[in-house]
Amino acid sequence: MGKTTTCLALGACLAELGRGVLLVDLDPQAHLTISLGIDPEKVRRSVGEALLGNASLVSLSRETGVPGLDIAPANQDLALVDKLLYASRGYEYHLKRRLAALNGELTHGMRGLYDFVLIDCAPSFGAATLNALTAADLLLIPMQCEYYAARSLRRMLELARLVQRKTNARLRYQLLITMYDRRNRICRLIHEQLQRELPHLLFKTEIDVDTKLRESPVYGQPITRYAPKSRGAEQYRALARELTKNGSGA
Repeated sequence: MGKTTTCLALGACLAELGRGVLLVDLDPQAHLTISLGIDPEKVRRSVGEALLGNASLVSLSRETGVPGLDIAPANQDLALVDKLLYASRGYEYHLKRRLAALNGELTHGMRGLYDFVLIDCAPSFGAATLNALTAADLLLIPMQCEYYAARSLRRMLELARLVQRKTNARLRYQLLITMYDRRNRICRLIHEQLQRELPHLLFKTEIDVDTKLRESPVYGQPITRYAPKSRGAEQYRALARELTKNGSGA
């Protein structure tokens, strides 16, 4: 669904605007980590340690090649961490507490280290994903205008509403149309249906199909570095402006 691409590109675009951004990779596949040129097998301390309470996010985070953009990397140990979390009381709130400490909410109102924290979750639902949704202000759902993606959307919205009821009443959610092929008839039909039925959930910005977006992770760079003048880079810049204008934060 373009979740990792969106996390990486949006984070880089927010950093371009002068915002401090932390990317948190909560996917055991570590695609976000790999997309920044970091080998997960060489990551000695992953974000899993923060989830288990063994380390702070500050101690785990590392700078990237983009000024203002840091990452808390992942490795395959996250798959085990996900199972261990279930044995911990109040496990749903572990990441929320780590982020509160990170952003200074527990230090007499001081300004936090980051303006935005973007979390890339695994495609399947688990304890780590529940932690992310419990800690988040906004769930950004990348949405391809394809048949199977449209069918999956209902389950995703149901999950978001469940989290609102159980662990995070302030969670908001919005849809971002990604990999949109304007020449494809089915894409156009689903796009029209989304605009008709869920206009209040849609970002104004839409991300078209762009091969440069597919290529950039191979080179360990966000689209703003790999192809700064590409259509994909400009559209994610527009998304960053829309997000900051709406006042969405970490």
